[in-house]
Amino acid sequence: MTKVVTILGARPQFIKAGSVSREFAKYDNFKEIIVHTWQHYDANMSDVFFDEMKIPKPDYFLGIGGKSHGAMTGQMIEKIEEVLLNEKPDWVLVYGDTNSTFAGAIAASKLHIKVAHIEAGLRSFNMKMPEEVNRILTDRISSILFCPTQTAIDNLQSEGVDKWNTQVELSGDVMQDGAIFYRELAEKPPGLTLDSKFILSTIQRAENTDSEKRLTAIVESLNEIAEQVSIVLPLHPRTKIKLEALPIKLSSRIKLIDPLGYLNMVWLIDNCKLVMTDSGGLQKEAFFFHKPCITLREETEWVELVEHNFNVLVGADKTRIITTFAEHTFSNDFNIDLYGNGFASNNIATALINYEK
Repeated sequence: MTKVVTILGARPQFIKAGSVSREFAKYDNFKEIIVHTWQHYDANMSDVFFDEMKIPKPDYFLGIGGKSHGAMTGQMIEKIEEVLLNEKPDWVLVYGDTNSTFAGAIAASKLHIKVAHIEAGLRSFNMKMPEEVNRILTDRISSILFCPTQTAIDNLQSEGVDKWNTQVELSGDVMQDGAIFYRELAEKPPGLTLDSKFILSTIQRAENTDSEKRLTAIVESLNEIAEQVSIVLPLHPRTKIKLEALPIKLSSRIKLIDPLGYLNMVWLIDNCKLVMTDSGGLQKEAFFFHKPCITLREETEWVELVEHNFNVLVGADKTRIITTFAEHTFSNDFNIDLYGNGFASNNIATALINYEK
């Protein structure tokens, strides 16, 4: 019997983990214990959420969130350690780059429990991002690194991974597994009237929302583009407050809606014409659903999307945003295999079962 404790802290991590958990459930010799640190409290994560998304409910709720990075991470390490001492797993499995990710990896490593890191090797090369620090340190103390892309492996090799006591696997991306699974369950947002062609946009990163100059440029760009095609903009309350403080207002052709459940977002991605976002995950989801993407950032962890011309980085430059929308010709060769074509979860489960070190 292989026993795994999975550490999660935010709704996107649960959605990713759902694909792997469904794969684990196929094996009689696998037992998974799920720990929710509660890093990001989400009122939408009720029992209904887990039932609709077909995700196992957590076995532990740690109730840690709403604190500074140091306080949050320290308390997570303490509470996760208690769980690990109680459960005595063979593996601790962590996802991505949150404080929960790093805390889980640290707690496990101190107890000499093997760590598996899903989404390993991703780099923005921006050390001002807390996520960049978390992912680098987590990679360094993991026993097995599940890399979604060859680019991620290349990043690790440039950091000297061959000299670490770790195993590197090109697993593919579990987000593509989830996209394939949830596409069949997607639901149109209730009460939303849409044109036959629309743009799906999100604005959420602090580098954009906390800068009046950048946010103004993005709003001006969206307003101008909205004269040609309608835009749907699901808006986090924090971003909404920032927008309301600007001297410029959003066009009436931009449909502001409250944050959506994942199945509603999948429907919008699947049915839109174009994605404009500063979200890392949405850049990939655009590719999974064969949509071009304009990214409102200066860099991306998903460089292969840019290299293959599915994605263009425009920052918060109004001229670049509008020109890219009006003139750029994106690739439409979506048959290329960049992320594993839906087999990442199977690859991960198989590698853990066959691990020999």
